[in-house]
Amino acid sequence: MSILPESERPNPYSAYGAHGSVLVLNSGSSSLKYQLVNPVGGEAIASGVVERIGESSSPVKHVFGGNTTRREEKVADHGEALRLALGLFAELGPDLEKAGVHAVGHRVVHGGSVFSQPVLIDDDVVAKIRDLSPLAPLHNPANATGIEVARDLMGDVPHVAVFDTAFFQALPEHAYTYALERGVAEEYGVRRYGFHGTSHQYVAGKVARVLGRRVQDLNQIVLHLGNGASASAVAGGVPVETSMGLTPLEGLVMGTRTGDIDPAVVFHLSRNAGMSVDEIDDLFNKRSGVKGLAGENDFRAVRALADGDDPEAAQAARLALDVYEHRLRKYIGAYHAVLGRVDVLAFTAGVGENDAAVRAEVLDGLEPLGLAVDPERNTAPSSSEPRIISPPWTSTLVMVVPTNEELAIARQCIEVVDGLAA
Repeated sequence: MSILPESERPNPYSAYGAHGSVLVLNSGSSSLKYQLVNPVGGEAIASGVVERIGESSSPVKHVFGGNTTRREEKVADHGEALRLALGLFAELGPDLEKAGVHAVGHRVVHGGSVFSQPVLIDDDVVAKIRDLSPLAPLHNPANATGIEVARDLMGDVPHVAVFDTAFFQALPEHAYTYALERGVAEEYGVRRYGFHGTSHQYVAGKVARVLGRRVQDLNQIVLHLGNGASASAVAGGVPVETSMGLTPLEGLVMGTRTGDIDPAVVFHLSRNAGMSVDEIDDLFNKRSGVKGLAGENDFRAVRALADGDDPEAAQAARLALDVYEHRLRKYIGAYHAVLGRVDVLAFTAGVGENDAAVRAEVLDGLEPLGLAVDPERNTAPSSSEPRIISPPWTSTLVMVVPTNEELAIARQCIEVVDGLAA
């Protein structure tokens, strides 16, 4: 298989041209990220971020027309952050009225078992997103607040919620069920939900389009490797396994998260270290993973430590990389067994797209599974375009496929709005 030229790839989104643009909002616990997206060509017309909301000073960035504007503002809450962002559009461009904003798309982290697809937002949807806050206490309340503010300020266009967990609602029951006493699991919603679903779905579809294949004919392993990291096994466009679970903590070793760990570690630390549940939560999510082992979670800094002159720091950094890559290999092997046949393995997100050494080291020794990287292809400069990095003889194509969650959200918004219009 080879990558088709752009002119030969099918574009199921060509009909979106009449709709103008979509404003995609991602309201975090202390930040607001935004991007104005052309859903046809896929380009970001403008983007920006307001950080450290509620603190004494908030860094602000707005990007449009090749110009990046940075400021420091005092931003009390998400309402002020969104008003500030809309003011930057008016001041620095583009004018949102002339941009023809057709919809506002909101990234929501947790949809639980309630939301299996994007939905048009009304008061009931906002209430349900808040009700799911126990499953994502750092994210869903902020997501809901951002939605409420945006609806107040931009009530003349439809608002759509797109859920990180929605793609993985299609997991088979045996894959999402924990072996926990059934009554407890059902009462408290304990199951594997999966996350980064928008990215996994986008990459799986992108692979099929650039290869000129039907997604239904491909078995894929997708590795979303950023500060948060997750793996999925996708058979014919349908997820059959994923590494994250009830929360984004389970699975791969991540920048600051443990990934898979014996649950009894919680009991051990509580009984013997006197740590509270909140302290253990903070330890597992913010002070562990690569950072917990190496002292850094930026892979460029970890590589520098591993190659540096301090023997102790170098040993710690090398161990962090070995632990990270070992866990990845375990998941690749497991998903190979789940799928039976793997046509494509795709690396995506910050580490997956930019760290050639991680890609090479993870697949080193997996030639018996038909997996390898070609050194020259693998170390070629990063690109916004998908590329094949495996040698011609492998039975599985290994690819680097840049993800674009904002574009995926924008296109799903259009599908929801068009479906209602129809």
